[in-house]
Amino acid sequence: MNTKYMNIFQVDAFTDSPFKGNPTGVILIDRERPDSWMQGIAAEMNLSETAFLLKERGNSAFQLRWFTSTNEVSLCGHATLASAHILWE
Repeated sequence: MNTKYMNIFQVDAFTDSPFKGNPTGVILIDRERPDSWMQGIAAEMNLSETAFLLKERGNSAFQLRWFTSTNEVSLCGHATLASAHILWE
């Protein structure tokens, strides 16, 4: 699959020390991707949750979805906070 860009981050939420807190993946994607593709990335990350951020065209909003290694979840607090951290950094 041809990829324009995909930035992958691993963030330790709820801590200011490496290897502590609650680890999560944060993926910035350049376009909508199939659920199976995001599920495969989340499985490979092998973290409790992986967040996928897609910037909406024409405004500053982002779409945010969360996947575990086995399924999509409706909400994940620490992955949401980690995503905000990546966007602000």
